[in-house]
Amino acid sequence: PSGPQGLGPNGKPRTSSLESPIMLLSGHQSAVYTMKFNPAGTIIASGSHDKEIFLWNVHGDCKNFMVLKGHKNAVLDVQWTTDGSTIVSASPDKTVRAWDVETGKQIKKMAEHSSFVNSCCPARRGPPLIVSGSDDGTAKLWDMRQRGAIQTFPDKFQITAV
Repeated sequence: PSGPQGLGPNGKPRTSSLESPIMLLSGHQSAVYTMKFNPAGTIIASGSHDKEIFLWNVHGDCKNFMVLKGHKNAVLDVQWTTDGSTIVSASPDKTVRAWDVETGKQIKKMAEHSSFVNSCCPARRGPPLIVSGSDDGTAKLWDMRQRGAIQTFPDKFQITAV
């Protein structure tokens, strides 16, 4: 037989050569929908049905050290900016929000979608741009330095990923 041999820590036959879990993150009050490492690989951001974003230290005790609160519905997507200073989040509350990782404070609320916002993505370089995709059938382009979306891209169908 091919594959890993032997028993895992739970006494059952191993099905993977990966060590089983190196950390258990508990704290959210409901289902977790998204988790992303920061660019340095030292922090994980998790978004949940409980409307909160938790920040977790990856090394050491792997404890939750900050909770970002403000969404009025579940958090469906979280993304880090390339410098690791900001988290962008998407929610069925029809908003995209940007958060300062140092302070835990919301720094921008983008609220022009007319339905659930499923996905968001900050630009990797250049000006501080964010794109979001919604069940309203639009993708919107946002500039963090300006009020309101700077461009709207309509489609016939929901935008589930950007």
